[in-house]
Amino acid sequence: MTEISLGGGTLLFILVILGLAVGVVAGPVRKPAVAGQFYPGDPGTLRRMVKELLEGARKVPVNGQIVGLIAPHAGYPYSGPTAAVAYKQVMGKHYDAVIVIGPSHREPLKGSSVWAEGGYETPLGVVPIAEDIAEKMLSPEDNIVFSERGHRYEHSVEVQIPFLQEAIPDLRVVPVVMGEQNLRACRNLADAIVRACDGKNVLLVASSDLYHGYSYEECVRTDERTLKAILRFDPVGFVEGLLRGEYQACGGGPIAVVLMAAEKLGADKVKLLAHTNSNDVTGERGGYVVGYSALAIYRAEGGEIRRKVGVDLGLSEEDKKTLLAIARRTVEQVTKGEPLPSFEVTSKRLLEKWGAFVTLKKHGELRGCIGYIEGIKPLWETVRDMARAAALEDPRFPPVRPEEVPELEIEISVLTPLRKIKDIDEIVIGRDGLIIRKGWRQGLLLPQVATEYGWDVRTFLEHTCLKAGLPRNAWKDPDAEIWAFSAEVFSEGEF
Repeated sequence: MTEISLGGGTLLFILVILGLAVGVVAGPVRKPAVAGQFYPGDPGTLRRMVKELLEGARKVPVNGQIVGLIAPHAGYPYSGPTAAVAYKQVMGKHYDAVIVIGPSHREPLKGSSVWAEGGYETPLGVVPIAEDIAEKMLSPEDNIVFSERGHRYEHSVEVQIPFLQEAIPDLRVVPVVMGEQNLRACRNLADAIVRACDGKNVLLVASSDLYHGYSYEECVRTDERTLKAILRFDPVGFVEGLLRGEYQACGGGPIAVVLMAAEKLGADKVKLLAHTNSNDVTGERGGYVVGYSALAIYRAEGGEIRRKVGVDLGLSEEDKKTLLAIARRTVEQVTKGEPLPSFEVTSKRLLEKWGAFVTLKKHGELRGCIGYIEGIKPLWETVRDMARAAALEDPRFPPVRPEEVPELEIEISVLTPLRKIKDIDEIVIGRDGLIIRKGWRQGLLLPQVATEYGWDVRTFLEHTCLKAGLPRNAWKDPDAEIWAFSAEVFSEGEF
């Protein structure tokens, strides 16, 4: 890595006079890799170009607070006008940090590489890293590390920075390059971002072009499918479609991460701001063609910062803490081979019979989830028994080991009685969980699942079918039964 060196006061004075010194940063500075190739290397020329692009970009009405942007990363003569539309929407706004996520085109990476210290340089100056946020994102067990690898030659993040330098006052950044772009890697990085940004005002940026190929007609068709998928705000379905080849975006992983993280930070809508392709920009047909789009992910005006999942069943705060303590102690004991613990419970509410699920998560990833759909035991006993089952008997996972227990977060869902659905318009995302039964197959998804992944009703139905081992559209079959329920959902992180 390269250390920043001023070489004395005279050089610093010269830099200030030239308008190049953004501030002195301590630590490693990532030097420009594609200046003079993707964008002008001369500071004055670059500044004029970016200013002209931003001045010429239209301001698209977005009725809410922008949490994330998607912008292209080709050479400025090609994708610059489209990227400028994205950054025009946030000009003059102040953020604690801008997290820019791009794909790795040149170096293979197992996970994600975060430039977590020092600065990030372009011909317009050195931008300081938001080290407080970057360091909290690091998670070696999830392959999220601070490394030079991935950043050295990569253009996908670098080309976004000059736009941000012109658009955002007092800019601090967290540059991230993604290697693997599978669902697990996307969820890990999204969870790391949400964890690190708690209480912060951040802007998320996904750097991605769309179609790459030699057919203009295919570019138009593929980009239309890809953009519709992004606009559905279904990051899981988007990743699945990318893996099937149905959609195309070289930064598909970064797009999915920004959608996942933005939703957890309060965003609930996506808006297309601009779309074109390289043939349209040059006015030529034939040859290689690449799709470019700008999108905003935002929280609609009047929307809540965080969605409230489920319903209020009247459990007191003390009741919830008691149930979580029962689940925690149970998991601690049974994973060490000890018998189920006994508890003295006096709360009348906890002695009532309710269905309940206990969910275990490790670093944001599901580690076990089992429950009773209907109330057949006192609630406290159901939670104890389901905590044991989630830790030891979920067939999707190996039994939880004792050393894992401190890393687990426990979530409890207390279920309402089932009601049969005759019209899918009765289903409300964020309130309802679903059960689909067909023949001997049955699938269940809790209310928080649809909210976590940003699904609409039809996508929720499709994934419930898949959970049952049925085709996606099995819910439409006349002999398929759809049942809904709600739940009071609470976790250790709330107390």
